[in-house]
Amino acid sequence: MIYAPLDRFIVLDLTRVRSGPAAVRQFADWGADVIKIEEPAQAKDDKPGGAAKFSDYQNTHRNKRSLTLNLKQPDGLAVFMELVKRADVLVENYRPSVKTKLGIDYASLAKINPRLVYASISGFGQDGPYADRPGLDQIAQGLGGLMSVTGDADRQPMRAGIPVADLSAGLFAAIGILTALLERERSGQGRWVQTSLLQAQVWMMDFQATRWLIDREVPAQSGNDHPTSSPTGVYPTADGYINIAAMGSSMFARLCDVLEMPALKEDARFGSAGLRVEHRAELNREIVARTLTRGSADWIERLNNAGVPCGPILSMDAVFDNEQVRHLGMTRPVSHPERGSIDIMAPAVIFDGVQPPPVSPAPETGGHTDEILGWLGLDEAARQRLRATGGV
Repeated sequence: MIYAPLDRFIVLDLTRVRSGPAAVRQFADWGADVIKIEEPAQAKDDKPGGAAKFSDYQNTHRNKRSLTLNLKQPDGLAVFMELVKRADVLVENYRPSVKTKLGIDYASLAKINPRLVYASISGFGQDGPYADRPGLDQIAQGLGGLMSVTGDADRQPMRAGIPVADLSAGLFAAIGILTALLERERSGQGRWVQTSLLQAQVWMMDFQATRWLIDREVPAQSGNDHPTSSPTGVYPTADGYINIAAMGSSMFARLCDVLEMPALKEDARFGSAGLRVEHRAELNREIVARTLTRGSADWIERLNNAGVPCGPILSMDAVFDNEQVRHLGMTRPVSHPERGSIDIMAPAVIFDGVQPPPVSPAPETGGHTDEILGWLGLDEAARQRLRATGGV
């Protein structure tokens, strides 16, 4: 059974790069009619070589229709306003001042469509001293504290290997939009939903932030070791590395049994969770001496059988070859007119007994312009006039 719970919603997508598309993708994957609006002569720096050749663009912008509009040109702006009248949601990640100059800010559009849920994703917020600074993921990682706790101790600050601020800001925006749509069912009114890379990154610091806010402890880099639990980290084996997470005294005791190191359970240095963190280096040396004697697969089997959390450290090719990842269906096939059959990421949510709608490839810029203009009621002559004036 095909499950498209959002197919009654029209979403206008004015976003680019990653945070905004990460939000809009949540709607496109579950059936919403997403119209991606792009400038007619847009520099394609977010899809080098064209959409057909850029894998990231295919993954980010699947299931959308594309319309080119020049919002600086009166005819193009007029078409946009017609779209706004029909839309349920608009998502944008312009700098705060830009949308006001264009006349497409929330206050202006709410007058045209009071039911519109308007979502803004910025680098640092819609106002305040940093509001009009350009915002990028790595800048937010640094400003939001992530780089100060990532990497080995006594080394330079380190960025995370994925765009944490971008992706989490997109997810928070999607949650905000869905919340506003639920409120609209009761109030009949839209809402301006706002989030930023900085807000998302600070929120994502979670227990590390709490260590400062409540305990006044400044977290430091701890490499692959968990900041507040031991033994929890990466351990070398005879043929590679594995993760082991033996949190709590009972879990630690089971680890010692698997390692065949009963003396560790009686060692006063490791007699409590706090002491195991305090004496982390000594404990890790003891464990490493033992884990090096067997291969990764052997240790993983033994530890899992004993109920000790553990696992391999996989490269991306091995991730998608993993039996559990395959079981969860984390990829979906797409038939692309130029690249043929390709795989993209599937939604990370399962609704029991149903499947998300079929996937369409990311559109070429303006690939649906005539289709969408016709849907708005513009005949061929009107479309030609728009092209002649530079509106599309």
